[in-house]
Order: sequence, then C-alpha cells, then structure tokens
Amino acid sequence: MRPLAHTLNLLLHPLFMPLLTLVVAFRMDPHISFFMPRPFQLITFAMVFVLTVLFPLTSTLLLLRSGAVTSLSMPHRQERIVPFLMTLFYFTLCYYLLHRTPQHEATFAMFLGALVALFLTALITLRWKISVHMVGIGGLLGALTGLLLLHHTFAPLQMALFIVLAGALGTARLLTSDHTPAQVGAGAVLGFLCTYTCVAHLLFL
Repeated sequence: MRPLAHTLNLLLHPLFMPLLTLVVAFRMDPHISFFMPRPFQLITFAMVFVLTVLFPLTSTLLLLRSGAVTSLSMPHRQERIVPFLMTLFYFTLCYYLLHRTPQHEATFAMFLGALVALFLTALITLRWKISVHMVGIGGLLGALTGLLLLHHTFAPLQMALFIVLAGALGTARLLTSDHTPAQVGAGAVLGFLCTYTCVAHLLFL
C-alpha cells in the first residue's frame, strides 16, 4: 500500500497541478481553446511547464544542494517557506506572460486562482503545516467545477475520475506523511475555493 501511495504522491505532485489543470480544461471545455491553433496550445503548455514545474524544481534542487532544505518532500514546515516564495515568483511571472497572449478569460481566472492558493498556502505555512498536495488537487477540482458552471460543456460524471484521485491522494498523504486529517482537508478546501471562486466570478461579468 505504501509504495502505491508514494507513487501517487509523485504523480500528483502539486508542481504538476497548474499544467495538468490547463491541459484537462483545454480538453474538456472547448470554449477556452477552440480559437487556439494546436501549435499555440502546445507553446502555452510549454511555457506553463517551464515556469511552474521546471524552474521551481530546479530552484528546490539548488536549495537541497545548499542544505537549505533536507529533502524534496520538505517534511518540516519552516523549510517550505523559501521554496514557496520562489515558486510564487515563478507563478506570478507565468501569469503575467499568459496575459501577454490571447487566452480565454477562464484561463486567466484558473491561473489566478492557483496563484491566490499558493500565496495563501505560503501565509498559512508561516504558522501551520497545510497539505500542499491537497491544495493542488483541490485547485484542479475547483477549476473544473467553475468551468462546468460557466459553460456546461461537460457532464459532472466526467469529473468522477478526478474526485476519486483526490480522495486517493488524501489517503496517500495520511499514509506517507505526518499530515493530520485536518491539514489534508484544509488543503483540499483552500485549493478548491480559490480556483472555483476565480472562475465562477466570470458569471457576473
């Protein structure tokens, strides 16, 4: 059970969530991608990958090499703060660059929600250890729920796989980390509310 939980933790790492959310959203909701040629979509995915996965991971590896963090899992709350701030910088840069490209408003809203979730996670981490994995998967669910409400282009049943994955990831975090059920639940709620609110507010514009 534990090897499977560790694999799930790796595959659903929070660094992958913004890119995964974008790819899934583009596939499930044609409203936000129909006007974009395939090559431009791939360029968008590549930019998000570089700024939200490659750069933060490289920076964290440098921190690991310098001894600023003890491991990539960063089990201690205090050692998460600097990597979070660095990642927040990269996310902000990515959000700015996305705004320099012709994207749908929902794409900007999803990424803004991820940015807000990361900022609040960094603030909470100053005093309390929240599950970042669950913030990530919660953000994915929140973005898809917001798109479902906004455009009605896919059925709720299509989200079942991601709901099951979220539950499995929450269980994995309890099995393989020192997170409490409260920290896991709080992470999921925080991520969901941030992205859902940012996307759903487009209904009132």
